Amino acid sequence: MTDSGKRSTSGVTYTPAADGYFEKRSLKRSAGVWGLWGLAVAAVISGDFSGWNFGIDFAGFGGMVIAFAILVVMYYGLIFSIGEMAAAMPHTGGAYSFARSAMGPWGGLITGLAETIEYVATTAVIVYFSAQYADFITSELLGFSFEGNMWIWWLILYAVFIALNAAGAAISFKFAIIVSIISIGILLVFSAMAAFSGLWTVDNLFNIPPDEGQSAFLPHGVVPILFALPFAMWFFLGIEALPLAAEESHNPSRDIPRAGLWARATLIATGLLILVLNTGVLGAEATGVSLEPLLDGFRAIVGDELAAVLALFALVGLLASLQGIMFAYGRNMYSLSRAGYYPKFFSLTGKRQTPWVALIVGAVIGFVALLVLEVLAAVNEGAGAVAGAIILNIAVWGAVLAYFLQMVSFVILRRKFPNAARPYVSPWGVPGAVIAAVISALIFVGFLLNEAFQPAIIGIIIVYAVILAGFALYGRRQLVLSPEEEYALSGGLHRDPQAEGYDAMEKDVFEKK
Repeated sequence: MTDSGKRSTSGVTYTPAADGYFEKRSLKRSAGVWGLWGLAVAAVISGDFSGWNFGIDFAGFGGMVIAFAILVVMYYGLIFSIGEMAAAMPHTGGAYSFARSAMGPWGGLITGLAETIEYVATTAVIVYFSAQYADFITSELLGFSFEGNMWIWWLILYAVFIALNAAGAAISFKFAIIVSIISIGILLVFSAMAAFSGLWTVDNLFNIPPDEGQSAFLPHGVVPILFALPFAMWFFLGIEALPLAAEESHNPSRDIPRAGLWARATLIATGLLILVLNTGVLGAEATGVSLEPLLDGFRAIVGDELAAVLALFALVGLLASLQGIMFAYGRNMYSLSRAGYYPKFFSLTGKRQTPWVALIVGAVIGFVALLVLEVLAAVNEGAGAVAGAIILNIAVWGAVLAYFLQMVSFVILRRKFPNAARPYVSPWGVPGAVIAAVISALIFVGFLLNEAFQPAIIGIIIVYAVILAGFALYGRRQLVLSPEEEYALSGGLHRDPQAEGYDAMEKDVFEKK
């Protein structure tokens, strides 16, 4: 304890929370198991509509199937492990909280920042593609377009979904359930149409001409499977956001693991349907380079005359994920801000008990990134597509880093806090976490080997250098005993802030000299 009433430990300094600090940063319990299921599915479902298919261009249909199977195993290990840690730590921090308890403040910041990068970048990608769809729809059906001024669509989309997420957690969870069900319905309708269209054939799955000495199943060999893994992640990326809703769940220790189980099963089923049926209608060669594979599949079945209506259907899936991922970055930034790693005003919640400041800050960062993308596109034709790919890969790289560090945290916590309360225990245990960590590392290796992905790594290195320098010089002396920090410092004794109080350790820490 210092003379100023601060406490220093593990290279950081904690300051007493101001009067009313946590009251101004409160959340409200609003979600049951189906609300959480809706959040998890909504955050992911746009990956079934586009993005996944580029993996086929790298590895062929066979390689993509193998990549899909590998990721099913990874996400089982990941979600089981995350479910155990979230049940033990029912507060909003998620990945940051797990790593903070296992690896200290620096480990918590590095892991939490990886998720911030993942979710803010993913939101920007979804806004970008949603704007393209929306402009096509209004141009065809209503006769007006913002072509050349797509920033107007970006502003509209960010503003609408900030308002939705800021309106209250109950509204957000209900919306997530509705759009998830609608999106699943669209995918099932497409699957039925594809299966009975007469266009689907096995030959279409393997119509990429193989390289010399390779097979139709793996037309470019085995190594490109590594390059397909980041794209196969789009079938599941975002499901790991569930722990971020812990303080807004009625029973997080029970409902988060259960929602993860149901969401995972839902996404495996829809992913398999789209992978097999969409590719079998368009052909692997065309699917691998399509910017809108599901819409192209609809077009192949019913013709171009219904394209605008079909684009509206596809837009629903994108908006579902926009809702879910925006929720995720809002809570991620909120928790890091509440603890003092990010500027503290980011975590203010207001009357609706939603982190409206964090939502706006994340949107501003994403909007600026999109403006940079548009400038690149204007300066150099084709650079816009390259910049878009960079942002997409930044999102995936951030996710892979967060996954790996969370699995390392799981293994450490099993040893570090052996007696901590664990209302839910991963059925795969430490081996499941190790398997998920190894697969995450494989995806990272795929990034290193593929030159097309390397600009994303450079971008993330720059972001980390700036944030870590700021934390080292200033932020590490400004931390607050938030629930995530209390859990770590108490050895797992302070679990639930809404049951024990948000300042449970304040007196013990700051009144003892």
